[in-house]
Amino acid sequence: MTELKPRKTLFNPGLKRRGIYILPNLFTTAALFAGFFAIVQAMQGDFERAAMAIFIAMVLDGLDGRVARMTNTQSAFGAEYDSLSDMVSFGAAPALVMYEWALRDLGRLGWVAAFIYCACAALRLARFNTTLEVTDKRYFQGLPSPAAAALVAGLVWVMIASGIPGSDYRWFSCLVTVFAGLTMVSNIRYYSFKDLNLRKSVPFFAIAAIALGFALVSISPEMTLFGFFVLYGLSGYVLAAMGLFKRKIA
Repeated sequence: MTELKPRKTLFNPGLKRRGIYILPNLFTTAALFAGFFAIVQAMQGDFERAAMAIFIAMVLDGLDGRVARMTNTQSAFGAEYDSLSDMVSFGAAPALVMYEWALRDLGRLGWVAAFIYCACAALRLARFNTTLEVTDKRYFQGLPSPAAAALVAGLVWVMIASGIPGSDYRWFSCLVTVFAGLTMVSNIRYYSFKDLNLRKSVPFFAIAAIALGFALVSISPEMTLFGFFVLYGLSGYVLAAMGLFKRKIA
C-alpha cells in the first residue's frame, strides 16, 4: 500500500499577500486616464481637449508622489506604476497629438520627429529611475518629461486658441518637438523645486506674484502655461551658459 502524499495548494497560510496603496495609485490612474483621453481626442481631431488633458495629467502626476509621502504610502509598485503612466501621458500622448495636428503633413519626417520625442521620453524616464539615488535632488538631469510634454501640448493649445492651423506651422512644430525630445536626454540641469519649504515665511511680493499668476491663468491659461514652460525649458540652457562663462573667467 503506497502512502498518499499531501496535495500541493497555492494557498500558503505563512505567506502574506502584498497589497497596494489605493490613494496615491488612484491619482496615478487618473493621470494615466488623462493621457489616454488625450490620445483618443487627438484621433478624433479634438486637439484642444487633447492638449488640456495632458496638462491635467501633469497636475495629477505632481499630486500622486506628494500624497504618497504625506500619507507614508510609498511603494516600489507605485514608483513603477507612476513611471509607466508618465510614458503614456508625457511620452506617447504628446507625440501623437503633435503628429496628428501638424507633423502628419511632413510625411516621413513628421513621424520620425514624433518618434524621436517618444523615444527620448522613454530614455529620460529610464535614466531617471536608475539614477534617482545618486543625483542631486535640487536639479533634474535633462528636461523633465512633464515639462517637455507641456511644451508640445502648450504649442498646440496656443495655436488652436489663436485660430492657426497646424499645417501653417508644421516646420516650427517639428523643431519644437525635436528640441523637447533631445533636451530630455541631455545633461543640462533644471531646477527641480524640491527644496522649496512651503512652511517657511516668504516676502510679501512672493504672495503678490502668486496672485498675479492665478490672474494670468484665468485670463489666458494656454498662453500663461505655455509661456512658463518655454521659460523653464530655456532656463537650463541659460544656467549651463552661465556656468561655462564662470569657468572660463576662473
